[in-house]
Amino acid sequence: MTKKIHVTDTILRDAHQSLLATRMRTEDMLPICDKLDKVGYWSLEVWGGATFDACVRFLKEDPWERLRQLRAALPNTRLQMLLRGQNLLGYRHYSDDVVRAFVAKAAVNGIDVFRIFDAMNDVRNLRVAIEAVKAAGKHAQGTIAYTTSPVHTIEAFVAQAKQMEAMGCDSVAIKDMAGLLTPYATGELVKALKSEQSLPVFIHSHDTAGLAAMCQLKAVENGADHIDTAISSFAWGTSHPGTESMVAALKGSEFDTGLDLELLQEIGLYFYAVRKKYHQFESEFTAVDTRVQVNQVPGGMISNLANQLKEQGALNRMGEVLAEIPRVREDLGFPPLVTPTSQIVGTQAFFNVLAGERYKTITNEVKLYLQGGYGKAPGIVNEKLRRQAIGSEELIDVRPADLLKPEMVKLRGEIGALAKSEEDVLTYAMFPDIGRKFLEEREAGTLVPEVLLPIPEAGGVRSAGGEGVPTEFVIDVHGETYRVDITGVGVKAEGKRHFYLSIDGMPEEVVFEPLNEFVGGGGSKRKQASAPGHVSTTMPGNIVDVLVKEGDTVKAGQAVLITEAMKMETEVQAAIAGKVTAIHVAKGDRVNPGEILIEIEG
Repeated sequence: MTKKIHVTDTILRDAHQSLLATRMRTEDMLPICDKLDKVGYWSLEVWGGATFDACVRFLKEDPWERLRQLRAALPNTRLQMLLRGQNLLGYRHYSDDVVRAFVAKAAVNGIDVFRIFDAMNDVRNLRVAIEAVKAAGKHAQGTIAYTTSPVHTIEAFVAQAKQMEAMGCDSVAIKDMAGLLTPYATGELVKALKSEQSLPVFIHSHDTAGLAAMCQLKAVENGADHIDTAISSFAWGTSHPGTESMVAALKGSEFDTGLDLELLQEIGLYFYAVRKKYHQFESEFTAVDTRVQVNQVPGGMISNLANQLKEQGALNRMGEVLAEIPRVREDLGFPPLVTPTSQIVGTQAFFNVLAGERYKTITNEVKLYLQGGYGKAPGIVNEKLRRQAIGSEELIDVRPADLLKPEMVKLRGEIGALAKSEEDVLTYAMFPDIGRKFLEEREAGTLVPEVLLPIPEAGGVRSAGGEGVPTEFVIDVHGETYRVDITGVGVKAEGKRHFYLSIDGMPEEVVFEPLNEFVGGGGSKRKQASAPGHVSTTMPGNIVDVLVKEGDTVKAGQAVLITEAMKMETEVQAAIAGKVTAIHVAKGDRVNPGEILIEIEG
C-alpha cells in the first residue's frame, strides 16, 4: 500500500536557529519564497522558538511584520510556528488572557499550524494554548519533548499523546530537540503511538549525533505520517536531515514524498550563498557530536555555554560543565533539555563548575522550578536541594498559570502610547526590557541592526563565530602587512584585561589597562572587590534590579541585587550583616566578575 509522506521544511526557522544563532533576516527569506511555495510542502516552519527574540534583540525587525510578509509571499503553503505552551515565546508562564491573545494574533497574521510543547511534558501547561488554537480555527499539534531517563518510557509518552488527543489536538509530534533518538527506539515509539491513538504522527529530530535520517526512515516504516527536514545547505549537525536527501531516499518507494528534487536543489543553491553571509554566527559546535547521547545537551545550548565560558576565560572547562549537566538534571527530576529547562539546567551547571562548589549559588529559575513554578517535574527531585533552595516556602501543586491574574490590561497600561497595535503589546509582554527598547527605538527612528561582517576573502576579515567579533584580521601599516589572530581573552583583574594574540604566527600577550573605563554610564572605573562587605558577581551579566538603597541595614545572606546572565536571573546576596554605604550599579548596567557593585560596612 502506497503512503505519501508529508514534509515540513525548517529552513526559515529551526535550521538557522540551530546553525546560525537565529540570525537570518527577512530580506534573505523573501526572494526565494516563490520557489518554496511551489514545492508542495505540507508546511513551512517560519516562526516561534528563538526567532521572535532574535528579531527584536539583534536584527531590529518587527517579528509580526516578518510573519505578515511571509504570509503574503507563501500563499499556497501552510505556515507553522513553535509555541512553548504557557510560556509562549518567553521564559516564564503567562496568564491565560495573554496566551489567548497571542495565539489569536499569530493566527490572524498568518500561522496555520501551532506546534505546542511544554518543557516538562506537563499537559496542564498545553491546555489553554490548544483551546486558543482551536478557537482560531487552526491546526493544534500536541508535542512530546523527547528525552531519555528512568522515567521517560514509551508508556509515558503514549499516555501523554492520549491526553493531548483528548484535549482536541489535530496531530502529535515527537520533538527530539537534542538528537537523542536512535533508529530502533524511534520505530518502537512511533509504532506504539500509531497503535494507541488516532492522530497523525510527525517526527522532528535534530541530527546532532548523526542518526536523524535513520530515525526518520524507521519512523516512516513504522507508520509516521510526516517528517521535518531542512534544505541541504542548512542541514545536518545540530540542524535536521537534508530535505533533498530524504526526498531522494524515499523516491520510488511506497513512501514517496512526491516533491520535485530539482526544484529543491535550486532552493538549496540559493541558501548555500545566503549561509556565507552569516559566517560570523557559525559555531564550532554545530557539527556531528555523539556526546549528546550521553550529556543530552542540544547543540544550540552547547554554543551558548561555550560563549559564556569564553567570556570567563574558562573555555577549557567545557568538559566539566558537560559532565555536570546530567547530574543537575537528575537533581531536578530529569526534565527534558529544551527551552527553558535547557537554560535552567545548563546555567546551574555552569555556576556549579565555576564556583568550585555545587549549588553555592542557585539561580532564581532553579528555585522556581523546585517550587513547582514550571509544572510537575517528570521524576523525583533532590529534596535536600529543594529545601536549600526554597526553605519553608509552599510548593505549587496546581497548574502554575492558575495562580496568575489576567495581565493584558496591565501590559497595555505599562507600554502606553509606544504600542501602536495589540501586536506591539504582545511584543512587550514577551520581552519587557528588549521589547520596550525596540518600540522606543522604532518611535525615535533609531533602530540599528547588527552589522554583518564581510564574507571572508584572501587578505580579508574572518570571524570565529563569537557574537560578530572578528578574531582574525589583516593590518597594513606604512606598506607592511600583518596578520593578527586574537586567540583568547583573559578575565579582567585589577582593571586589566589580557588579550592573547599571534602576529604573523608568533604568539604575543597584550595587557590593556584603560585610562577611563565607562561602566554603566557612570564614567568611572569600578574597583575590584577586596573585603567581605564588597558585593560582587562571579560571572558577567546585567543588573536586573537593585533591592537595597544607601543607608539600608541588611542581614548576611540577604539578597541585594538580581543579575541576569544566559537569560537566567540570580540573586546576589550580602556576605555580611551591616549598613549599605555605597551602590555602584543601577538597573540595566553591565557588570563583570569581581567588581565592587555594593559596599556594606559591618
